[in-house]
Amino acid sequence: MLLSKLFTKTSKDTVADADSINADLLVRSGFVNKTMAGVYSYLPLGLRVLKKIEQIVREEMNAIDGQEIVMSAFAPKEYWEKAGRWDNTVFESLFHVPAAGDKEYALNPTHEEVVVPLVKNFVQSYKDLPFYTYQIQTKFRNEKRAKSGILRGREFLMKDLYSFHRDGDDLDKYYERAQGAYWKIMERLGLGEISYLTYATGGSFSKYSHEYQVVLPQGEDTIYISEDAEKKGKRIAVNSEIYEEGKTVCPETGGNAFRKASASEAANIFKLGTKFSEPFDLMFTDDKGKRHPIIMGCYGIGISRLMGIIAEAFADDSGLVWPASVAPAAAHIIPLAKDEKEESFKKAKKLYEDLTKKGVECLFDDRLSDAVGSRMADADLMGVPKRLVISAKSIDGGGVEVKDRASGDVTIEDFKKVFSLLVTSS
Repeated sequence: MLLSKLFTKTSKDTVADADSINADLLVRSGFVNKTMAGVYSYLPLGLRVLKKIEQIVREEMNAIDGQEIVMSAFAPKEYWEKAGRWDNTVFESLFHVPAAGDKEYALNPTHEEVVVPLVKNFVQSYKDLPFYTYQIQTKFRNEKRAKSGILRGREFLMKDLYSFHRDGDDLDKYYERAQGAYWKIMERLGLGEISYLTYATGGSFSKYSHEYQVVLPQGEDTIYISEDAEKKGKRIAVNSEIYEEGKTVCPETGGNAFRKASASEAANIFKLGTKFSEPFDLMFTDDKGKRHPIIMGCYGIGISRLMGIIAEAFADDSGLVWPASVAPAAAHIIPLAKDEKEESFKKAKKLYEDLTKKGVECLFDDRLSDAVGSRMADADLMGVPKRLVISAKSIDGGGVEVKDRASGDVTIEDFKKVFSLLVTSS
């Protein structure tokens, strides 16, 4: 991608109404654009990041036998009434959308009211169970006060998986598999070491539900990390809703040593039991001909929210710092030349073209008329893992000046070595 052809632009000025790090940096870097409070458009570089997060989540859901679908964004009012959630005193953030005549629809923030009647069309026997289906879709919440950039919006991209079982034991087994998949997601996103499986209230079917909270100094949630669990190599916490000072014990170790931390919720999973299958009469017939309500589990993770969390978790004073797994490109190539006839430009362009042919995503800053300092600052702001500067000085010194965005380390490397390392790691 040639930066001279990119229609979006970066900005050196702090975003006036930004209330969070991600809201400021993602807009300034040209990754997202704010439409209104809680609603953002994803621009070319930002969409690359979003799609990579989405693909990591998709791969881990497929690995635990999830079947991907896409459900309707609208649902009829009667579905939400049947589940008892049409009333905004029950589900306060539900959008009610007037339609033709006297009809009303729900603009779905979650999809239990759609997936259950959908499944009812296909599942009747115990032989049809268990199975697991998921989607990645834009959702909508009528937030009273959207805040924190893309962390808490009115429109957001989410993955929600639903599991269907004969009994609680089967649900328990799959729930553990899902927990393992979620840990893999957090690790692949570079968030593993600062993520905590956080116990929360579980509703009527189980004692606990679980959140995946990422520790951030500016996080909007408060969690209490089990220090006993940490000593045993586990990252366990409880959320503020169930924490009582001096009384709460770690659900996994029984210890009562906790430390308080700020965090942002990236995901949550919970056992639904028959909460939705009974109202919709979602039943199965066992091997003796007896009918039972299907047992369900629900597993959500915020795709766009994760993008904001990653932005905040790794950003520094100069801008974004993307982990390689989700970065919009592997390398940001900057030739220092006055015109395209200079050797430094020709060598930089060839490196860009050779890497691109090998499937290595690169940004190429061909804006030769822009000030060098401005171009370097843009590279830091955009946060691509490797900055490659090619100049007469770097060529005389051995090849390419390579800056690691995360560590700040700068070295001079041979062209062939840089090419080989980027191709191997892509």
